[in-house]
Amino acid sequence: MRQVAKQCVNYGQRVQNSVFECVLDAAKFREVQHKLEKIIDVEKDSLRFYLLGNNYKNKVEHIGAKASFDVEDTLII
Repeated sequence: MRQVAKQCVNYGQRVQNSVFECVLDAAKFREVQHKLEKIIDVEKDSLRFYLLGNNYKNKVEHIGAKASFDVEDTLII
């Protein structure tokens, strides 16, 4: 996962060990998403993208292992 972290710091800042905040337009978001998808092993690794703003409940994207959570429940990060 070190390769994922190296890519993420190119686009934003690390806020925790495996958590990054990035402010991206739609085109840059798809670019980052595509790069990260090529790096991970979808059988073992997991990525989550939280697209903040209006209608946030419909803006959680999950790729890879581990089922996502219900965004209607309380979320503690």
